[in-house]
Amino acid sequence: MIRLSLVIALLAAGPALGAAGTDPDWPCIQRKQPHLSLGQVWTGPAPDETSGQLARDLRIEQLAARLEQRRLPLDQAEAEIAEFAAQADDAQLVALMQAIFDKIERDRSALIGGISRYGRSQVQMSERIEARRARMAELEAAEQPDFDALDAEEEALDWDARIFTERQQSLTYVCETPVILEQRLFALGRAIASHLD
Repeated sequence: MIRLSLVIALLAAGPALGAAGTDPDWPCIQRKQPHLSLGQVWTGPAPDETSGQLARDLRIEQLAARLEQRRLPLDQAEAEIAEFAAQADDAQLVALMQAIFDKIERDRSALIGGISRYGRSQVQMSERIEARRARMAELEAAEQPDFDALDAEEEALDWDARIFTERQQSLTYVCETPVILEQRLFALGRAIASHLD
């Protein structure tokens, strides 16, 4: 069974909720940035109406969908960009960047929302752990303690603390994912920009 001091330590060492901003549901050390702008990751020309229309071209959309996938190694993505650039003009290259940005930004925004829900769930779990701890203290302080109720509460506390800890351990990976997407977007943008005239 878990000791109360361990639960207290878990709560104290819990997520730095809101530490990276003003959102109390944000559990990550990284600052919450719900949306990116193209200018943060792209040094080439700003997209215009022509590149916006070209970004919806089936060939460009399909290439963007392939390039944005993290399982595609970056060096292979750069080779595919070079192959595309050999027969593309600047407008098509800007359109490719716009299409990649739109796809990654959409995925990243959905991920940020999921992380906020994850953080909210952790806050609720820590509140439930604290409530169980208080309930155990009440049961222990009773004149005639109900040992069956104490055992049940301790078992529930142990289970909640275990879930809380496992979620905390996976939090580092979860919080790094938006950063990984940003880095990929920047690298793809740099590769595309290198082919501009």
